[in-house]
Amino acid sequence: MAGEKAASPAPRAPFANREFGLRLASALVLGAAVLGTLILGGWAFAAVWLIAGIVGAAEWLAMTRSEPLAPLLGLTGATLFALLAAVLVGAPLWVPVLVLLAGSLGLFALGHGPGRRKPVWGLLGGAVVALSPTLLRLDPEIGIVGPAWMFAVVWSTDSVAYFTGRLIGGPKLMPRVSPKKTWSGALGGLFAGIVGGTLTVLVARDHGWDALPAISLPLVAAVSGLASILSMAGDLVESALKRRYGVKDSGRSIPGHGGVMDRLDGFFAVAGLAGLCFAALRLLPA
Repeated sequence: MAGEKAASPAPRAPFANREFGLRLASALVLGAAVLGTLILGGWAFAAVWLIAGIVGAAEWLAMTRSEPLAPLLGLTGATLFALLAAVLVGAPLWVPVLVLLAGSLGLFALGHGPGRRKPVWGLLGGAVVALSPTLLRLDPEIGIVGPAWMFAVVWSTDSVAYFTGRLIGGPKLMPRVSPKKTWSGALGGLFAGIVGGTLTVLVARDHGWDALPAISLPLVAAVSGLASILSMAGDLVESALKRRYGVKDSGRSIPGHGGVMDRLDGFFAVAGLAGLCFAALRLLPA
């Protein structure tokens, strides 16, 4: 009616949008697959992380425009498969080390131009993603609890940081790298990561699934906090890399999340920490 102020549209719920729906649906499907294979263990669990490592490496090769793409990807996939096979059959340590060295040298020889080291970085990143959760799951004293702790820290950090940042907002964390991330989200994610990681170990001990019982709960909380920080740092590093190479997403394999690198950027950093802890506990003298 003339002279009356036009009615403003009803406010939308903060998360009522298609992107959030896709993120939630894909997260639920992937989470169910990961947790289901975590219970099964063995090749089923290893296969999930082998696929993740290969797809992530493929996205890296495409993002960095590494050539020749097909031979580089083929050698990367073969190397990662051989690495996991060596681990699953219990081969001596020198076998996977030799496989990784041979694959790295082969990728360097295949690559073209000044960026020929980039495919090697893709292989190493894929190896961290594929090997770390698999090694923890295979260890008789760690078993399910190790990967479950990793998932709890990363998923808690990511989810709570997302919701806290959207609901509270406030000062930006690193606006030049990732304009949407806030300090409120980071602090919420850190708190959630500590709680999630510590609760996972507490539940494991309560049910007799305890892994490495000599580790004190304050140390578990401290390592969970460090892992949570690394998870968020991995997210920021990947955002910086995407800006460096001028891409919005690393790929399109996961609806609502982009590519595997987009989904596993934080997990990659935590997997690296878990791999170092595993090496310290199992490979170094007591």
